[in-house]
Amino acid sequence: MQAITGGEFGHYMRTFETSAFRLEQQPGYAVDYEAEQFAAFRAGDVRDPREMPEFAAWLPTVAQYLAEGRRIERVRIHQVPPTDYQRWTRYVGQWNVEAGEVIHYATVDQAQQVGLLPEAGPYDWWLLDDARILRMTFDEDNVCIARHLLTDEASLERARTWRELAIRAAGG
Repeated sequence: MQAITGGEFGHYMRTFETSAFRLEQQPGYAVDYEAEQFAAFRAGDVRDPREMPEFAAWLPTVAQYLAEGRRIERVRIHQVPPTDYQRWTRYVGQWNVEAGEVIHYATVDQAQQVGLLPEAGPYDWWLLDDARILRMTFDEDNVCIARHLLTDEASLERARTWRELAIRAAGG
């Protein structure tokens, strides 16, 4: 396991060749560029997420990846009832799907029933090309405090198994 910077994380995300799969397990994420939109959503002022430059830039990137034959898929593990942040991600996720992402949702109970939780740990991660894992660690305030690259076969095999369990939990 190797610690990586945000810039290195971005490089790996831009340069995957065929597939990127993310498991999202946090009840929320403290992302600076989302704060204003999320606060407005919580106050009942539902806005178009494409007003956020970072989000607006992501959508054509996803469409480009799709056109190049690259796939982006994720499973979001949500609470019952979903947190405010999880409700917001369901709202903004429709633009991700329209751009070409595949997004599945599973509850914590569904993830536990298939054996994904607690086995997969408290981390979020991307599995890129079945060959690299980008693992993200979060603090109690939902801030990403560490990023690691994992490439050992044992970690990759676990991530592949967890991906299949996550998709099964989501009914996919």
